[in-house]
Amino acid sequence: MKEIKNSNDKNFLKKVFIKLCRIFGYEIIDQNNFSVPSLDKNIGENLSILGKKSINLPLGEVKITRKIKSLDIIFRTCMSVKMLTQNKKRVFEENKSEYTIRSINSVIKSYLNCDALKEIEVNFKIIDHNSGSDNLDKIKNLFKKNNLKMELLDLDVNKFKEKIHKTNEEQKQVTLNQMSNMSNIHQSLLESKNSKDLIYFIEDDYLHNLNSLEEMIFTYERIASQINGELFICSTDYPYLYNKLDSTNIFLGNNYHWRRVDETLCSFLTSKKMIDKYWGELVSMCEYEHYPFEKPLHNIFKKELCISPIPTLSIHCTNINSIYGLSPNINWKKIWDENKID
Repeated sequence: MKEIKNSNDKNFLKKVFIKLCRIFGYEIIDQNNFSVPSLDKNIGENLSILGKKSINLPLGEVKITRKIKSLDIIFRTCMSVKMLTQNKKRVFEENKSEYTIRSINSVIKSYLNCDALKEIEVNFKIIDHNSGSDNLDKIKNLFKKNNLKMELLDLDVNKFKEKIHKTNEEQKQVTLNQMSNMSNIHQSLLESKNSKDLIYFIEDDYLHNLNSLEEMIFTYERIASQINGELFICSTDYPYLYNKLDSTNIFLGNNYHWRRVDETLCSFLTSKKMIDKYWGELVSMCEYEHYPFEKPLHNIFKKELCISPIPTLSIHCTNINSIYGLSPNINWKKIWDENKID
């Protein structure tokens, strides 16, 4: 009987200790069973609390001083154009619509997988050019099936054509497809003017991992709080980043390693503050075709922090030999199959 009493006393004291830790904001770790009793979680789960603290073991916690208020996810779609600047077929060799539908589905699944995103305002917007009513109905049904609201805008290229230089930096004629692409980017930037905080600009051929949005959002809060400033996040570990032996900085995100990069394509996440600060540079991509196209972005990254994950959180579905697409050391087929729409 005495042993049972001692066991009960220990359990009681343990419960009281856990409650006190919760009250004072401390976390305790039971290294015997790899649990965090103060959070009712296992060590392998996401231990961070959005807007409050970022926890990464064994380094401890980072107090969040840069809290995220909202997230606008802006897709740029055009299912009538197979490839913008290349003639080679994409990996899996499917119709363009299949990449777009699966890409959108992967982002929806990533959103639904992150409970913390339900605590902030998240808006989905699609800016489309010539995709056809059948394909657009598939997108609408995808959001409806998941009980999510989405705003669909029809791109008016004529609204921007006169602002686009007809010859590019290489003194070549700007193609009609490129003009529509530049117009779509311009419209997405205009839409971001109405955003309250973070904006994620996505092209329609990026397949995302299930944990992508969670990792990006929690990492943004963590690193922005550490540097006391805003930043850019790219979800893709592009293969061209391994072609040069550039020096970099390594950051510890929520559950991933991240490295500083000075180049991305036009899918990235940043804040409304950054959009306002670099409005002129960003709009210049929509009015003059630079070489490389993203040169104004790269110039911004010389002054501001931009990071990409290792390994990748999304894959850019281009040709398998393209240096701008398929990230290394990732099971591309698995991500592709997981996002098929029945």
